[in-house]
Amino acid sequence: MTVTEDRPGPGSGTPAPGGLRSWLRGRSELGVSVLLLVVGLLVVIDTLAESGGGTDSDPIGPRTIALVLGGALLLLSVLLTIDILRGGRGEAEGGEDVDLDAPMDLRTVGMLAGVLVATAALIPLLGWPIAGTVLFAGATYALGSRAFPRDLVIAAAVSLVTWFVFDTLLGVDLPGGPLMAVFGG
Repeated sequence: MTVTEDRPGPGSGTPAPGGLRSWLRGRSELGVSVLLLVVGLLVVIDTLAESGGGTDSDPIGPRTIALVLGGALLLLSVLLTIDILRGGRGEAEGGEDVDLDAPMDLRTVGMLAGVLVATAALIPLLGWPIAGTVLFAGATYALGSRAFPRDLVIAAAVSLVTWFVFDTLLGVDLPGGPLMAVFGG
């Protein structure tokens, strides 16, 4: 008869004697739980620190939605943590064809980061329509599309439509840059 030592396994909620690091390695989803907790706390604290309340026509005010969303984030964090500690794991999608052993494509990541930085720098100088065109066309190039004229036309159209929707229909003032004179802004 052989006697085996009972050690907590991957489904148990307590760290194995091997150390906290090896225990956490099998529960990487806890990082998402911590992120939800931090964002939820930030939303709730920031909302409570705000002094704006409702008005006579809107007694609930904008704080209510922020508090509900912050509370929901905190609740999701707790529920996710409980699920993970009980042995629950997220499963990869059936159609996912990503090779996790392949190295990261730093060229693509670098190009996308450059496009984002360029867009942020161009918005105050040239306005959203031009900066958005750079963003959309640059992202399609970074992700592998090489149909330059088509991508540029689609990027310009998407950028102009988003600018028009936000600026005119929603009342969110996006800088138009030099195109404001053309479109009567």
